[in-house]
Amino acid sequence: MVQYNFKKITVVPNGKDFIDIILSRTQRQTPTVVHKGYAIARLRQFYMRKVKYTQTNFHEKLSTIIDEFPRLDDIHPFYGDLLHVLYNKDHYKLALGQINTARNLISKIAKDYVKLLKYGDSLYRCKCLKVAALGRMCTVIKRIGPSLAYLEQIRQHMARLPSIDPNTRTILICGYPNVGKSSFINKITRADVDVQPYAFTTKSLFVGHTDYKYLRYQVIDTPGILDRPFEDRNIIEMCSITALAHLRAAVLFFLDISGSCGYTIAQQAALFHSIKSLFMNKPLIIVCNKTDLQPLDGISEEDKKLVQEMKAEAMKTVMGEGDDSAGEGGVLLTMSTLTEEGVISVKNAACERLLNQRVELKMKSKRINDCLNRFHVAMPKPRDQKERPPCIPEAVLEARAKEAAEKHVKKTEKDLEDENGGAGVYSASLKKNYILANDEWKEDIIPEILDGHNVSDFIDPDILFRLEELEREEGHRQVEEPEDDFEMDGAELTPEEKEALAEIRRKKSVLIQQHRIKKSTAESRPTVPRKFDKDRKYTTGRMGRQLSVLGLDPSMAINRARSKSRGRKRERSPDRGDTDGSSAMDVDEETPNKKLRMRSRSLSRSRSMSRPPSEVVPGDGFKDSVQKVKALKIAKKSVKKRNKNARRGEADRVIPTLKPKHLYSGKRSTGKTDRR
Repeated sequence: MVQYNFKKITVVPNGKDFIDIILSRTQRQTPTVVHKGYAIARLRQFYMRKVKYTQTNFHEKLSTIIDEFPRLDDIHPFYGDLLHVLYNKDHYKLALGQINTARNLISKIAKDYVKLLKYGDSLYRCKCLKVAALGRMCTVIKRIGPSLAYLEQIRQHMARLPSIDPNTRTILICGYPNVGKSSFINKITRADVDVQPYAFTTKSLFVGHTDYKYLRYQVIDTPGILDRPFEDRNIIEMCSITALAHLRAAVLFFLDISGSCGYTIAQQAALFHSIKSLFMNKPLIIVCNKTDLQPLDGISEEDKKLVQEMKAEAMKTVMGEGDDSAGEGGVLLTMSTLTEEGVISVKNAACERLLNQRVELKMKSKRINDCLNRFHVAMPKPRDQKERPPCIPEAVLEARAKEAAEKHVKKTEKDLEDENGGAGVYSASLKKNYILANDEWKEDIIPEILDGHNVSDFIDPDILFRLEELEREEGHRQVEEPEDDFEMDGAELTPEEKEALAEIRRKKSVLIQQHRIKKSTAESRPTVPRKFDKDRKYTTGRMGRQLSVLGLDPSMAINRARSKSRGRKRERSPDRGDTDGSSAMDVDEETPNKKLRMRSRSLSRSRSMSRPPSEVVPGDGFKDSVQKVKALKIAKKSVKKRNKNARRGEADRVIPTLKPKHLYSGKRSTGKTDRR
């Protein structure tokens, strides 16, 4: 079985894209570095390789186009004529012929220029020959640009054609426009053909599939045909004529007996007689549609006579098949697609007629004789009158009985539900699993109120005794609770124990604070050292005494510790106070070295220019220092969480990739085969 799938044809690029694709591939896949200092043989080989590679790519792409497009003389006549109707066979062959000619011209150009490159005497001469070769190839492709665009349009249209198998079981629906063909195919298949109350709604072939006797049938809906000369029919009508002429199918000729389609029965009969030559050797059924508007018995005598003539023509196809099982009733059928009356009978009759014809043709072929010679059907004959019943061993019967007994399993709740009305009707009983002394008690109804008392209050006979036990236990616990409540307040401890307890608590608080400091980052780490020195053991006085014992002067260390630990107001800088520059002169006098003088001068200048963070500088965008302090606090608070998480911020240093690989790879030198 030959399957035609035109959706797999490769896209055909236009002339400009074709050239860009090939030249880009040549640039990427061949060496690009050459120097005039190379040997002349190496230069010739470099440019010959580019010309040959370009020609090979052109040849491959053009060969793909030529091979993938179907050849009209080699495919099924149905598809050949259909493509001729849709695209004009002459234009189609001419376009493919131009593609083939371009392929041969490019091969000849490459051959000639490779021969010239063998005698190139310089880098410039070889490069000019290469440019000329590639330019002539591109010129050839530009000239076939219209043919490439035409083939791309054909490819897009062919991809939208339905997938029709010309050799499978097929039912073909034909008739005048708007007689109910598309409604019928929508009823018997899963196709979704547009149905509208005007003519020529269907403009191309539509395919659906249906099943009959476990076999798949292909149903084709054809566009409407008008009764006019063959030369005057348009492309839409010629699609139907092509399908009728070349497909081995059961033909359903639809007849609108109500006249609501806009054509009389006489016009439809004339169309039937004009195309009846296409019905030869095909099962033909005349279907009278729209019987809900006009029954067949209610038409006029003239119309009945026309219908009978059409029926007589259809009976000739039955005689030709040699199958009398259809009879007169299987040739002329009535139905209504609106009420679906008779739709299934029409489908079954068409499938049965087609199946019988295909079986009969296979029986008449030579292949069936070759197959029948290999078959031998043996029919046993009785040798005497003695009865011989089947003998089954006892072991087998016992095994069967045992297997049947094992199959009897306990019924589940799902089985009981299905037996008793299904979900919503059956209610599972929760009492049947109760463990009682007597199984008859399971379904007894337990009363809630008996003799004016709540039954649940009297289920436990020892309930009062247990209540007394609970009350006694609760009383004992309330008495013992103050004694068990132990809290170390230090009243019962000795002085040594109190000191040890205070030391333990101090160390514990220090450890907790150190752990918190380690968890936090440097920016959010609080500096509160004296919070943990509540006894004030580590003071500057103690440090001064220890340094004095060692023989050192503690005054500078004490002053530095006080300046770091105690917040003081900012003192006025001597440089800022002395406007006459005497201090600077003193520094110059005291420092004979020039470098030291410059350093001290820059240091004093930088200190004199420093200002507190809250001071407003023109251009900062703040109204006053209060607004600036508030903004700094908000900024510091927003950064605090990110600093704790050690996240990278916008102020952190970033070193991007200096040489990304995708920008510094891809070109290869002579001799390498790997591009990357």
